[in-house]
Amino acid sequence: MLESVAALTGSPWIYAVVAVSVLLDVFLPVLPSGVLVITAATAAAAGSTTVASAATAARAAEQVPEVPSLLALILCATAASVLGDLVAYRLAWRGGERLDRAIARSRRLTSAQERLGGALARGGGILVIVARFAPAGRSVVSLGAGAAHRKVKEFLPWSALAGAAWAGYSVGLGYFGGQWLGATWVGTAVSVLALFVAGALAAYFMRRPVAEAAAAATTAS
Repeated sequence: MLESVAALTGSPWIYAVVAVSVLLDVFLPVLPSGVLVITAATAAAAGSTTVASAATAARAAEQVPEVPSLLALILCATAASVLGDLVAYRLAWRGGERLDRAIARSRRLTSAQERLGGALARGGGILVIVARFAPAGRSVVSLGAGAAHRKVKEFLPWSALAGAAWAGYSVGLGYFGGQWLGATWVGTAVSVLALFVAGALAAYFMRRPVAEAAAAATTAS
């Protein structure tokens, strides 16, 4: 398995795999797109995609593997993130009454849709950026913006900023983790953990306005 990862991060196919994973995780949040980006960035930090195994080291001695480009990884992940957001946005826009009923049945989706609409209308699309780090937050925001028929010019710039922020953070984690801890499973694990921590904080931040609104309503009544 380690040799397979080494071969993937040492070939141009890593960009295609990252792009497809990031593109689709708006619909399938369980895809390990962040882990892939971090692993590729860790390989770049090490200056080699060689995994610690005798067989891989022997092959590396014959041919120096390619090292993923950090800039290419960031651009690839950002572009795929924005494209995935737009696909989800358009599908939700055309979803019609069926999607509206599905959202109405979920208090979380309804609340997120309302807060997103208000934030975008006020130009406060920072919510879009925060949601990009939260588990399934990207899906809620993209589908919510489309279902609410928000204008593209209100949603797209924030989607681009969110994609760039997430891609830059993920690549940065992998690169600096590889620099400080080495291109080992320990360095990758620590970087992935930092990504999950950011996701947990983002999820907390997104839930907090709902709790505050509920408390305010209770006090007012």
